[in-house]
Amino acid sequence: MIRGLLAEVPVVVDADDARRAAEAELSDPAYALAQPSWFDRAIGWLAERIADLFNGAAGLVPGGGFGVLVLIAVLVLVIVVVRLRVGPLARSARRPASVFADRSRTAQDYRDAAERAFAAGELDAAVRDRFRAVVRTLEERGVLDERAGRTADEAAREAGRPLPSAREALRQGAELFDAVHYGGRPATAEGYQRLAELDELVRRTRPEVPA
Repeated sequence: MIRGLLAEVPVVVDADDARRAAEAELSDPAYALAQPSWFDRAIGWLAERIADLFNGAAGLVPGGGFGVLVLIAVLVLVIVVVRLRVGPLARSARRPASVFADRSRTAQDYRDAAERAFAAGELDAAVRDRFRAVVRTLEERGVLDERAGRTADEAAREAGRPLPSAREALRQGAELFDAVHYGGRPATAEGYQRLAELDELVRRTRPEVPA
């Protein structure tokens, strides 16, 4: 009976008592463990910002959220195209291959074709055929063995050993051929003239016999 009467007596708690009770309760380690980590808070903040950006863009782009998704897809496609043109895939696709596609033509055949292309203003074709004339001349003179699949760089490097006076010009000629034929760089009249001079140089230079 007395216990029941005591239970009905109202308990008055002032502000200070309530604050101390709350502090005591929140000091329990269980509450600290339940708090999200800094990483969780950062991910949450980033998700909120992305959602805000998406919602804001949806109000500006025709079609709302679907329009934003289409815009993102277009941007991804543009990035892929740029990577294909200038990235590692493009570089591997443009990797220099062999100098000759047709081994039945003589050095003079390539030389004549180069002169015709140059006269017609087709500088890219002129550069390609003039360098091929250089390499075919080296093969016809026995400086290089006739080997299928030889690249411009390999031809310049191998011919530069018995023709040291033409070594640097051969290297530059090979770089020009690769840049125009495989790299897509526009040829110039000056570049073609350098190849014509290289052609004359390898025709008149006598190979040095190793000691």
